[in-house]
Amino acid sequence: MGKTTRRAILKQTSLAGSLVCALDSASQELLLAQTPPEPRYDLLIRGGRVIDPSQKLSAERDIGIVGQKIAAILPQIAEREARQTLDARGKIVTPGLIDIHAHVYDGVAPLCIPADANSIAKGVTTVVDAGSSGAHTFPGFKKYVINVVDTRVYALLNISVVGQSTLSNDVPWGELLDLRYANPRVAIKTIEQNRDVILGVKIRLTNNIAGDHDLEALKLAREAADAVKLPIMVHIGGTHAKIEDIVAMLKKGDVITHSFRGDPGGILDSRGRVIPEVRKAVENGVHLDIGHGAGSFSFDTAEKALRQGVTPGTISSDVHQSNYNGPVFDLATTLSKFLYLGMSLEDVIARATSNAAATFAFPLGLGTLRVGSLADVAVFALNEGNFTFVDSVHATRVGHHKLTPVATVKAGRIYGSASIPVAV
Repeated sequence: MGKTTRRAILKQTSLAGSLVCALDSASQELLLAQTPPEPRYDLLIRGGRVIDPSQKLSAERDIGIVGQKIAAILPQIAEREARQTLDARGKIVTPGLIDIHAHVYDGVAPLCIPADANSIAKGVTTVVDAGSSGAHTFPGFKKYVINVVDTRVYALLNISVVGQSTLSNDVPWGELLDLRYANPRVAIKTIEQNRDVILGVKIRLTNNIAGDHDLEALKLAREAADAVKLPIMVHIGGTHAKIEDIVAMLKKGDVITHSFRGDPGGILDSRGRVIPEVRKAVENGVHLDIGHGAGSFSFDTAEKALRQGVTPGTISSDVHQSNYNGPVFDLATTLSKFLYLGMSLEDVIARATSNAAATFAFPLGLGTLRVGSLADVAVFALNEGNFTFVDSVHATRVGHHKLTPVATVKAGRIYGSASIPVAV
């Protein structure tokens, strides 16, 4: 055997190294080809008819979510691009609904009900509790409800320090019969300490709640609201004062709730015409809210008001102990009643999303599916058939479309068990 030189050994070593590098590079390319890319989205909501009035969008779209934010709305996103897929084909997809009038101080204010079972489980990601708490009872509301439930809860502070803790089916005396409990100074202090969750002032003016000094009570609420530069929500109907005198004290941004009620003290005169002062207030920026409730929504009033070109700015449920088993049930059912009344699906959804978000100064960007916004999404079935709807005065109407909640996403996370397929 011939003698191997040092130069030959070095040459062989160099060739072997090159071969190893080439094999290693090929192995890496093969490995990359076999390893799927990391999913782009954490959650994909696929194939639904997306209705987002904030973007004037009503079309079939896929929604991609990353973390807590909307990352994309596109005609099509491949399922392989998402870690989890919510199949919304054949469904209606909207921003998470906002109910600006509900009562969820369960266990303290007698009318109140649990938030989650009646809100986020039914497509409502955000609730404004309308006056269940006052300055003295608000700390408990924040500690035991706002800070712990899955539903995102804000508050309108009752001008009475006791909130709605006095009135019940057994005790028919409201929180403003004694005006010594209506304290603007204490209300202002409570609001200033809790601006992250208190969005305004609430006052109820019905006779068994505010007696014959309702305008004096409203003046105290006005004082508190003006001091903190927040709006008032005024509960009307069955009042001692005339509606004309009440709306005269309201300002741009204030809210009249129970606006389509059927009892005396509503927005219609004795001949069924919208009271001129109410129309003028709306033109000047006062919002009309529905606040269906157990006694505050009439099909007859709604039909007359709509025929006269007066539409609500927001549609809310006023869901509480006396109506969550009917006639209200939930916000989706209340919205369905306005489909019966002839409003388009897009207009109805706007009044519980973009319009609601614009009514109060929510700290978070809500009521929209814009890219970069918080990923609050509701999915509904739009059922067709014959559905009997009941108002607060026991009048019935038969509608042919009904929204039924099937899934809710809050800040990018699916709540509970969606009743439509979820693929992982």
